[in-house]
Amino acid sequence: MEQVYHIPVLLDESVKGLNIHKDGDYVDVTFGGGGHSREILNSLQKGRLFAFDQDEDAAVNAFEDSRFFFIRHNFKYIRNFLRFYDVEKVDGILADLGVSSHDFDVAERGFSFRFPGELDMRMNRDAEMTAADVVNGYEKERLIKIFRDYGEVKNAFRLTKEIIAKRQQKQIKTIDDFKGAISSCVPKKLETKYLAKVFQALRIETNQELEVLKDFLTQSAELLNQGGRLVIITYHSLEDRLVKNFIKAGNFEGKLEKDFYGNISSGLKAVNRKVIIPTDEEIGRNPRARSAKLRIAEKV
Repeated sequence: MEQVYHIPVLLDESVKGLNIHKDGDYVDVTFGGGGHSREILNSLQKGRLFAFDQDEDAAVNAFEDSRFFFIRHNFKYIRNFLRFYDVEKVDGILADLGVSSHDFDVAERGFSFRFPGELDMRMNRDAEMTAADVVNGYEKERLIKIFRDYGEVKNAFRLTKEIIAKRQQKQIKTIDDFKGAISSCVPKKLETKYLAKVFQALRIETNQELEVLKDFLTQSAELLNQGGRLVIITYHSLEDRLVKNFIKAGNFEGKLEKDFYGNISSGLKAVNRKVIIPTDEEIGRNPRARSAKLRIAEKV
């Protein structure tokens, strides 16, 4: 089991958070390079681990182990595929929601503004819609909302205006095309931070990440055995807010609702009252861990 392309973030803290029983059933919905899965397997005896990843590149990292089942699909289908294996309930679910280092570093995937390549950004390369389709095909109001809500881009209106003007001249197909089209909107001395926000917004929309996360969280709460653990690592405030609200209230607005008897219960309870973040030492080893936040919940 050799790590191929990804340094797992908050590895010890997240695996410990699962509170693993050696004969239990567990799910890693973001397999990637297999770092978290490897540690989970090391804690199991007769237990089983089901790992999801829609990225074909992740499949080459799958383990040859009778306790391990690799499922090359989006984790929004978690319930359906567990039922395929006759699994109705599990003892723990882990999700590391960050884009893998591998995807950022492979130019043709189009996730990074650091490299030339197609404006792609699909986590599943079998999916139809690319980031270029978003940029060239979405109407003005929808683009403004994406950049404002998903990237928190302050000049989203001006940015969208420039995109529409440039795409009317010619299709925006590559990362260089896109950067050229929006160059007048990029603040001087803040280029990297600005482009990171813009690319994040496009990536979230291309992969429907927030809708997928909502589907996944709802299913996870139903799939866990009593006492089972949900362990989620997020990397930006949009994801973290959804996770925090769902653990707290059982909905995505964070609105506490009482039952007939006046009790408040989301079906989950937070295990860590304070969000867990990487140490300075871990950030030094892996700078991409800098924005990670870990939340752990238990099924009640």
